[in-house]
Amino acid sequence: MLSGMTSPSFAELDALPTESLREQAFAKARANRDVAFFWSVLRHLPDAGDAASLDGAPNSIGPTVDEAVALWREFEGRDLGAQEPLLRAAFIDYLSR
Repeated sequence: MLSGMTSPSFAELDALPTESLREQAFAKARANRDVAFFWSVLRHLPDAGDAASLDGAPNSIGPTVDEAVALWREFEGRDLGAQEPLLRAAFIDYLSR
């Protein structure tokens, strides 16, 4: 992850490849146990199907961070197509906070 006490700037983050942004955002979300972030990202994947129906609310019984990461792995290596700009924006937004 980019170092420093402050959040990286938009320009710094935007210069990174999507996969790097994803790795950093996922690392941050795993450290924070932020299931809601994972499910919000997964809902935007092409052909995500069942992921869109999962609520991901922190107080719900159901999806966990590990389950979200496992679902993402099913999509790794696939073309994100028209969803890539939206996913990049979600990663940049999350890393900027």
